[in-house]
Amino acid sequence: MIATHAIRLRPAVPADFDAVNAVIERAVMTWNLTARVKRLTLPSYRYTEHDLVHLHIVVAEDADRALLGVAAWEPATVRDLPTGKTELLLHGLYVDPAQQRAGVGSCLLDAARMAAREQGFDGLLVKARPEAERFFLARKLEPLPVRDPDHDYLHRFWSATPQHG
Repeated sequence: MIATHAIRLRPAVPADFDAVNAVIERAVMTWNLTARVKRLTLPSYRYTEHDLVHLHIVVAEDADRALLGVAAWEPATVRDLPTGKTELLLHGLYVDPAQQRAGVGSCLLDAARMAAREQGFDGLLVKARPEAERFFLARKLEPLPVRDPDHDYLHRFWSATPQHG
């Protein structure tokens, strides 16, 4: 494990995507899904250079520049928003399984929350895997009710943006 103060965040660049996607693959392989489902869904979680057009992608690295995790966010669509809110959607947050519980995910989540605040959004929306529910609850994100079980993501969380003092 690494010390939280040794984690450096920076915007992803095209040269990062092999390492980014390797972290995503290792993270996905820990999910509680069958091997076949993991294999079939994994391509939809990978990022490419084209994603930099629509997403803000941040990587976490250690002092040796080893990639530890990645997060991506974008403005949320109106359909996903709680009534009357504007928010940033955390598109993905992945931490290398060998680095989990070392503060990497918290640093990436804090960066997304800060981006929401700096961009004037009311908060941050997260659509999480069931395995990540405890992580988001522990960081004081509020679970959102499922309004339409046929269309809503089941594990959605909201983090209000702190107002400027």
